Amino acid sequence: MQAIELHTTIDENHQIHLQLPEDYPPQAAKVIVLLETISPVPSKKRQFGQFKGKIHMADDFDAPLPDEFWLGEAR
Repeated sequence: MQAIELHTTIDENHQIHLQLPEDYPPQAAKVIVLLETISPVPSKKRQFGQFKGKIHMADDFDAPLPDEFWLGEAR
């Protein structure tokens, strides 16, 4: 598989138009669209304390991990 980079724009009909260089033979191709800019999605204002009582920390959360974890033997 070979990758090439082509620049185009999305028109008002939500379509893109691509023109490959002449030296590319007819063959199957896969097109992946990477958007350069994305419109920001408005977010709701965060409310202080909205998750109060929903998150619990274990008493030993900062205890050292056993050697089995670091050696990849933990299950």
